[in-house]
Amino acid sequence: MILEVQALNLRFGGLQALADVSFSLPPGQIYGLIGPNGAGKTTLFNVINGVYAPESGRIIFRGQDITGLPPYQVARRGLARTYQVVRPLSELTVRENVMVGACFGREGHRKAAAAIIADEMLATVGLAERADQLGGSLNVAQKKRLELARALAARPYLVLLDEVLAGLNPTEIAAMLDTIHHIRRLGVTILMIEHIMPAVIGVSDQVLVLDYGSLIAEGPPHEVANHPKVIEAYLGDPKMAKSLLTST
Repeated sequence: MILEVQALNLRFGGLQALADVSFSLPPGQIYGLIGPNGAGKTTLFNVINGVYAPESGRIIFRGQDITGLPPYQVARRGLARTYQVVRPLSELTVRENVMVGACFGREGHRKAAAAIIADEMLATVGLAERADQLGGSLNVAQKKRLELARALAARPYLVLLDEVLAGLNPTEIAAMLDTIHHIRRLGVTILMIEHIMPAVIGVSDQVLVLDYGSLIAEGPPHEVANHPKVIEAYLGDPKMAKSLLTST
């Protein structure tokens, strides 16, 4: 397994943000992580990549215990992420933004090598022609791709994608899904948070479902969409599950 999450618990005051969350990810797959707002999805990402330390439980990445390591050490080991709210370094060019990922990622490249990797990743996400623009000049869809390119420049084995489809129109969503498939073909394992259910069903090999900090379902997308607890907690209506399954 590339990632093993073992009985994670985290509390914020009186709120149980994560409750005995356990799952394992084999390499080379796309896993979707879904659940209602406030279910603990981004909190789980923050624990996995070291923003928060869990109160109990362990995170095993490529056979090594990374529990509680700071984010920069997690990145050095080959685990990268994007953020739901994209904040590029606005006064740096698009290329320079991506170079940051190459410099502080798994391989720790210097400037010249980082620039070559940045151009490669910009081509991968379809931003090559924007390389010399300032990061702050991009639109929302382009900033999402910039965020993705910066994560990929870190040369990760596993990338955590936090709502990379949010705010995109249908054409942009389709293009981003094509990019996600391409990233998987490059050998990168993907764990992605997403609320656009048809996209999750269509792109994921397996789906995890969180509700109130607990993992309530895990399995192939079509099984999860039909799970009674998932319908109750997230989809709300059996007709919604049927609609999702017939549209993918």
